[in-house]
Amino acid sequence: MKAVETRKLRKVYKAGEIEVEALAEVSLDVSEADFVLVSGPSGSGKTTLLNVLGCLDRATSGTVKIFGRDTSALSDDQLSDLRLNTIGFVFQAYNLIPTLTARENIEFPMVLSGRDQTRRERRSKELLELVGLGDRAVNKPDQLSGGEQQRIAIARALANDPKILLTDEPTGNLDSRSSSRVYELLARVNEGLGVTIITVSHDTNFVQHCKRGVVIVDGRIVDDGPSAAWSG
Repeated sequence: MKAVETRKLRKVYKAGEIEVEALAEVSLDVSEADFVLVSGPSGSGKTTLLNVLGCLDRATSGTVKIFGRDTSALSDDQLSDLRLNTIGFVFQAYNLIPTLTARENIEFPMVLSGRDQTRRERRSKELLELVGLGDRAVNKPDQLSGGEQQRIAIARALANDPKILLTDEPTGNLDSRSSSRVYELLARVNEGLGVTIITVSHDTNFVQHCKRGVVIVDGRIVDDGPSAAWSG
């Protein structure tokens, strides 16, 4: 089954009379439980693509389907529900809420989706164990290392059992050791939980963990294939 399907996707930004085409007729199919690395030069359109796939931004033209649902036909409330319950997001800067503990940060999406306290506590405990931070539940972000914060961010992104996880430079702020733990964690999430993962990264060490590599240059896909054969 296709988790994501785009056809002739275009995104144009306007600055006065100047138009910048960030995406140029991108057509991409991502199967359920795939693990895709999207790479390319800075400014090539990688993050724009991720934002459009995650319904954080609307395309100028073309279609995006998430598990067969055409996102252009969805209302703002339906898009919000899709982002909350079907798609998880992980960002380079972690984006944890500084006043909340690790457990409370993980539980926050579940509060928004209306899960009761018992379910929230059970799920947050499961996720803390999954990311190897069961002993850090009551620590706030400023008491965690960058790698620990990113693993908590991944746990938070998984809180509502999303079918798709979108990650934007998830190791961009991390050292090599912390990066390796993030690669391995995402691979376990993909293989063990069957979550479809699309990650944008300049980090070529991701290649060995992904199933497929997609290269974007100037808003266009120029290479697409098994990551084992992908040369960067």
